[in-house]
Amino acid sequence: MIAAFGDSLTAGFGVDPDLSYPAFLQKELDRRGFNYNVVNLGISGDTSSGGVSRVNSVLELKPEIVILELGANDGLRGLPLASTRSNLSEMIETLRKGGAKVLLAGITLPPNYGPDYIRSFEKIYSDLAKQYAVPFLPFLLEGVATDRRLMQSDGLHPTAEGNRKVAMHVLESLESMLRKH
Repeated sequence: MIAAFGDSLTAGFGVDPDLSYPAFLQKELDRRGFNYNVVNLGISGDTSSGGVSRVNSVLELKPEIVILELGANDGLRGLPLASTRSNLSEMIETLRKGGAKVLLAGITLPPNYGPDYIRSFEKIYSDLAKQYAVPFLPFLLEGVATDRRLMQSDGLHPTAEGNRKVAMHVLESLESMLRKH
């Protein structure tokens, strides 16, 4: 089982549940003959501290792989970077101790947050990926966030077609972790 553990970007905010990136990921894994069940554990508005409070319930599902995508709401709310880093670190450690492989999905912030804050925010993800030697997807919305046709009017959440592209992007990073059952 693959747990897609995240916030609104995972939940599929603004689109039908079957048009979220985890739903598209499931379809593509099925098409390629991989026998995985993708479970969408995205909650809109969730922060990294919310993820820490949910991490044990994720482990109760006994996932083989967890796609960890949290922290965007921390950044959008201007929460302290040290707490975001600490929370993500705690989730990675807990998931790994629980026997799951972790794919860390990074995110960035809108340009109005300023280059210094954005750079420091993005560095959290690359630093943790190195520290824990986990597979790393630097920017979940790569190739989607900058294409207005693939984003909803809020400029933060992908459309259904955007989510399809996100799923393919995630799959590129997941492929080395997958095995045919």
